[in-house]
Amino acid sequence: MTVLDTAIDPRTPAYLECRGVAMARLARLEAALDEARAGGGEKAVTRHHARGKLLPRERVEMLLDQDSPFLELSAEAAWGTEFPVGAGVVTGVGVVEGVECVIIAVDPTVERNTVDPYPLEKIRRAARIAAANRLPLVNLVESPGEAKAGRRRSGGLARELSRLAAERIPTICVVFGPVSGDDAYLPQLSDYTILVRGHAGGTGPADQLAEDERDGLRLARQCLRRLNWRKRGPGPRTFPPEPPKYDAEDLLSLTKDDDPREILARVLDGSDFDEFKPAHGPALVAGWGELHGYPVGVLAGTGAPHGPAEAQKAVHFIQLANATDTALLFLATRFGSAEIEALALSSVPHLALDTGRAGDPRFVFSWPADEPSCGDDDGVIDPRDTRTVLGLCLSAAHSAVVEGAGHVGVFRPGKVDQ
Repeated sequence: MTVLDTAIDPRTPAYLECRGVAMARLARLEAALDEARAGGGEKAVTRHHARGKLLPRERVEMLLDQDSPFLELSAEAAWGTEFPVGAGVVTGVGVVEGVECVIIAVDPTVERNTVDPYPLEKIRRAARIAAANRLPLVNLVESPGEAKAGRRRSGGLARELSRLAAERIPTICVVFGPVSGDDAYLPQLSDYTILVRGHAGGTGPADQLAEDERDGLRLARQCLRRLNWRKRGPGPRTFPPEPPKYDAEDLLSLTKDDDPREILARVLDGSDFDEFKPAHGPALVAGWGELHGYPVGVLAGTGAPHGPAEAQKAVHFIQLANATDTALLFLATRFGSAEIEALALSSVPHLALDTGRAGDPRFVFSWPADEPSCGDDDGVIDPRDTRTVLGLCLSAAHSAVVEGAGHVGVFRPGKVDQ
């Protein structure tokens, strides 16, 4: 057991200055999230409630198991663009009847513009996450009013939903009102369709009719309970997990120039990290640890340029992670062609933070930056929530089989291992 040390001193002016920058970024992010939660605005929300209807986040809350977490994804989608923040869709991972699911809830209070690419892309991304992690998909659907004219791009959504069917991953849809445009694929391609009586005309035949919205959510929970769904991946190795030795508040003081081990010391269980090849390729930190009890291999950049030594180290480590069926976590690193080729052959779950989509990660997140982030990740997260977010993602990824690609050996220049 190797417990990481820390060089962070919260009493220094640099600590306070960096924390102040991070808090300002978080304030801008929170303002964007408030805008997304406001939906179509006060008038539209009031009108919707006056009809006896629930808002999408209210529907999600009633669907979820009581006091269970909900990992909302891409809540700030379209931030910094001309389109509505949040894209008029709520997506995320939550627990219903003890089953981890992907949930899509369309917000009917947000006016839809068919030239806006974000709603469809957000729904498609949620469907891909469900397929990659073998998570049942629950759609809570009610389209907004007539969309403004524009080109439709729904063919990809049909393909994503058909992939779920091919993988025998259940899909459930509750229709709360009229459905139009791209949203129409959600009930049409679901295994189970529930219509709320009196509110969902013109949507086709239903497997079940609900008396009202709450009854529709009850029936959706009932469907999930009857699936007899079981996770195929192993559970946490250690339970309960040991918390990190250091305060997550310190993450607000870190910059891209800081040692990535400072992040790991505040994210990994017990701040325990067994480093791999520490004397080889120093611009890349690699090693093993646990996160919320799940074994994880880490590849983290230091900000310095990578050379052949870092590439060889990364490829070796990726192969070993596959040989041991261990999920991989990428922290603020950029990969070259050799690493990307190794990642293309890797079949264990990949998670990424401030790394982008190289290696096709199951989940991709970033910390707040000076400029708004409107895409290419599954959410901008508060650094202090990093451990919780990654733990929820690892749990979701273990709904599927966690199995590495066949071991093909390791190239060691000069047959020297460090």
